[in-house]
Amino acid sequence: MQPTDETDRQMPAEVDEQPLLLLSLSLLAVFGCIALAASILIADFVVPNHDWIADTISDLGAGRYEFIVDIGLYAFSAALIGLAVSCAHVHLGAWDWSVGIIAIIVFGLLVFLIGARNEYGDNDSDGWVIHIYLVYGLGVAMTVACFALARGAARASPRYRTTLIATGIVWIVSAPVFFFLPTEIDGIYERYLGAVSFVLILTLAHLFYQRSKQQKAS
Repeated sequence: MQPTDETDRQMPAEVDEQPLLLLSLSLLAVFGCIALAASILIADFVVPNHDWIADTISDLGAGRYEFIVDIGLYAFSAALIGLAVSCAHVHLGAWDWSVGIIAIIVFGLLVFLIGARNEYGDNDSDGWVIHIYLVYGLGVAMTVACFALARGAARASPRYRTTLIATGIVWIVSAPVFFFLPTEIDGIYERYLGAVSFVLILTLAHLFYQRSKQQKAS
C-alpha cells in the first residue's frame, strides 16, 4: 500500500536521533555498573567466610545468597543491551561499528547467562557445565567491542578512540593472566578485570550522554 498524505500526518517518519532515549540508556549504563559493584560489595560482607582477595565473584554467585550478585549481573546485562541499542540508534561507523554492536549484545547475553545458570564450574555435575565457555566468550566479546567501536567513536572525539583502544590492549594483556593465577589472589584480580570492563561501558555512556545534550541543544 502506497503512503498517503493522511498516513504521513498520522505516522510522521521521524528519523532524527532521540536525545531522551540516549540520555536514558546512558544513565542505565552507569546504573548497571554501580549495581554490579554494589552487589559484589554487599555480598562480600553478607556471605559468611568469604575472602574477597582469594574468592572470586563466581563464589559469591553460588549458594544461599546468590541472588545478591545475580541482581547486579542482571543490571549489568541490561546496561550492555542498552548500550547496544544506543550504538544502533546512533550508528557512527561502517562494518566495524556494526560488529561492535553485535559484540556488546553478545557480551550482555553472556553476562545474563552466567547469572541465570548459577553454575560456576565448581565440580557441578548437574547437566552440561558451560561456565568456562561463557567466560571465554565474554572475554572475546569485550575485546571485539573495544576495537570495533574505536574508529566510529573517534567521530565524536579522538579521546574516545584512544580510551577504547587502550582498554582493549589492557584487556588482552590482563584477561588471560587470570587463568594462571594462584587461587589465593584470583578474587581480587577478577575484580580488577571487572573494573576494566566498566571503562568500556562508561566511555560509551559518556559518548552518548554528550550526544544527547548536543541533540537537545540543537
